[in-house]
Amino acid sequence: MNKKIQEKLNTLPSKPGTYQMLDNNNRIIYVGKAKNLKKRVSSYFVGAHDDKTTRLIREIEDFSYVITKTEKEAFLLELSQIKKYMPKYNIQLTDNKTYPYIEITDEKHPIIRVTRNVNKNKKNVFGPYPNATYANEVVRLLDSIFPFRKCSTFPKKVCLYYHINQCLGPCEYPVDKKTYQNLVKQVRSFLHGNTKTFINEYRNKMQKYSNKLEFEKAKEYRDLITAIEKTTEKQQVIFNDNKDRDIINFVSYDNYISINILFMRQGRVLFSKSKIFAYYGNKEEILLTYLAQFYEKQPLPNEILLPKGYDYDLFPVVFNNIIHVPQRGKKIHLLDIAYENAKAHLNNNLQAYLNKENKTIHALKELEDLLKLNTITRIDAFDNSNISGQNLVSAMVVFINGLPDKNEYRKYRIKTVNTNDDYHLMKEVIYRRYFSVLRDDLEKPDLIIVDGGLAQQRAAKAVLNELNLDISVIGLKKNKRHKTEAIITDSEAEIKLDKRSNLYSLLYKIQEEVHRFAISYQRNIAGKQIYASILDTIPKVGKVTKNKLLKKYKNLENIKNAPKKELQAMSISEKAIDNIYLALSNYNLTKKDDNK
Repeated sequence: MNKKIQEKLNTLPSKPGTYQMLDNNNRIIYVGKAKNLKKRVSSYFVGAHDDKTTRLIREIEDFSYVITKTEKEAFLLELSQIKKYMPKYNIQLTDNKTYPYIEITDEKHPIIRVTRNVNKNKKNVFGPYPNATYANEVVRLLDSIFPFRKCSTFPKKVCLYYHINQCLGPCEYPVDKKTYQNLVKQVRSFLHGNTKTFINEYRNKMQKYSNKLEFEKAKEYRDLITAIEKTTEKQQVIFNDNKDRDIINFVSYDNYISINILFMRQGRVLFSKSKIFAYYGNKEEILLTYLAQFYEKQPLPNEILLPKGYDYDLFPVVFNNIIHVPQRGKKIHLLDIAYENAKAHLNNNLQAYLNKENKTIHALKELEDLLKLNTITRIDAFDNSNISGQNLVSAMVVFINGLPDKNEYRKYRIKTVNTNDDYHLMKEVIYRRYFSVLRDDLEKPDLIIVDGGLAQQRAAKAVLNELNLDISVIGLKKNKRHKTEAIITDSEAEIKLDKRSNLYSLLYKIQEEVHRFAISYQRNIAGKQIYASILDTIPKVGKVTKNKLLKKYKNLENIKNAPKKELQAMSISEKAIDNIYLALSNYNLTKKDDNK
């Protein structure tokens, strides 16, 4: 323990607050909260600790703290500081994943859609659902049963959906508010499992059309019955109170914890999710932090059930008294199920988590030592792409604490270079990115990686020098087989990589990700140009229709395979649809001949 830390420990107050551990670069590497700052912070510097805490303590050169009035205020401040500073030993517990929900939009003529943007102010939202595929299947089913609006923008006349009784035609005919309110009520009842009336009605219609030998129509109702049964078959009613509950239990081993959440909606268990991560401190604190981060992105249920035997004093304050710790009955049985799920997940996935930890946190430590950098939290990586000198693009991917942060990815169309000149391509994109960083006060990386050799690295360093930015830049050199074999350091020294090392795995992953991102962007641009030029040659297909088709279907193959009903619903004329099918059919035959 250094003298500065010892002197600060002597003056620490015995009050609630947050503390921030700092490394020798004065960067926050860990944020914690405490009911008693003096007691908690001092505990780091006395006695024996586990390996993970020992690694943290080795890097601590100083600390700071903020006094709060209550432990709740300290906890909320801790959450905001973790989000703001992303300390390496406080890796965000939850990922950026949000679950899909089904929403009936709050507008004059509502539509049913899948959304991930949910909050407590939205009215008619149902879910969560385990994945988008399942949620989209349910939306398709609801759209076929309930005549809500289908078009994102109003056409001038009613479309096919109106004529097959799947839309009320608000574009042409008035629909009163009470009609929609009744439809919303029916959807709510349907999603709560009250489907018997619909199934009986469709069985009668199926039989009716079958007796009249109208087998295609009978098959439509048979498929509807099958879809309804598939949607509701797994939703066993456990409670009749129609409450939304999340049932949460956990199991720990060493400094790793596995948490399982059973999602119960309207008395039915929909699905469960489990998560493993490393933790410092006690189980209650890590559980509270995890749940607080989780429910920032998910709506709170009516109840959160937690297992007995733990100190939950702060939980009711944070979660508005929806925390329940059952002692007996069905709720204990559900907590047992969540415990078994958490235990199974830990047993089956701990090794994979440890491997991932080795390939991220440990690999970053290896890279820090190799490059003699104090800390590496954020990495920006760049790659260029083109086809025969055309459609020049560049891409940037961002890795934070060894994991990709796709919200920070950026794509660039090259503006000042007309040929495949990697040096000047790299100069342009590095200038554009870091001029923006300076202008808009964006976060700077600890390390920049350019996918290429010395020329690309020198281009990046030249631009950074012009901008007076002191950021380390490394290049990744490839061998004759186009496989990464060495790092080119700031001093232009080559360091061979051990392909069996965690560091190689991390750098290879970054390199492959930025290459994939650049290539996909380049192909997307090239593809749009090809698709647009082909659609331009089709009679009766104007600019508006072409843009609508590309926006909805992305490529020619999807347009070719689009059902005629969908194209009609987009207000495309019969003649234009026939021309599209004919032109794309001929185009595909030509493509096959060319590939021979």
